[in-house]
Amino acid sequence: EELTLGASQATSAEMELVQHIGVPASKIICANPCKQVAQIKYAAKHGVRLLSFDNEVELAKVVKSHPSAKMVLCIATQDSHSLNHLSLRFGASLKSCRHLLENAKKSHVEVVGVSFHIGSGCPDPQAYAQSIADARLVFQMGEELGHTMNILDLGGGFPGLEGAKVRFEEMASVINSALDLYFPEGCGVDILAELGRYYVTSAFTVAVSIVAKREVLDQASREEQTGAAPKSI
Repeated sequence: EELTLGASQATSAEMELVQHIGVPASKIICANPCKQVAQIKYAAKHGVRLLSFDNEVELAKVVKSHPSAKMVLCIATQDSHSLNHLSLRFGASLKSCRHLLENAKKSHVEVVGVSFHIGSGCPDPQAYAQSIADARLVFQMGEELGHTMNILDLGGGFPGLEGAKVRFEEMASVINSALDLYFPEGCGVDILAELGRYYVTSAFTVAVSIVAKREVLDQASREEQTGAAPKSI
């Protein structure tokens, strides 16, 4: 089967850039689940319909500014082994997914798939396998509620160095096995992946000056220190 090339963008400037070089709007996903209203309006104006979300506030913004959008629900992952823990900032928990899917249905917003991002430089291929299994559960939730689910976005962060703890080929083997189990060929689901890190990590080195740092505790550590679950704001 022929593979196709698209673009995963986070800002209006990035959407403008890729459209300028000829990427059609139908091949663009705005994968940032926390967007400014101006970015959502830009996507609507320029025909970009595929947007991600992971919370009710984002869903409400889309209902108001881009009601014809096709939404992709971004789920949290187990990214404790990654260099960049994106699930500290992005991704809905499995417990909250049904509620978000129900709200989307009530708001007449179409949810067409699931996305996740393990974080950059994850050396554990099983993290992808687990997230693919979680995505299958969310697909089932969405289909039960009447959403037509046909997109799975595997995110990025794939290793691109020859000396990496886990080579890309090893990780791809685990991912393909999980896809064969949960999203087999012919199931009608398009698989997306963001290969930016894989392509450029061996070509560039970024040097920065660290001026400050702090320790960020995970939820279990915070509960142990305070004796209670932290409240969300």
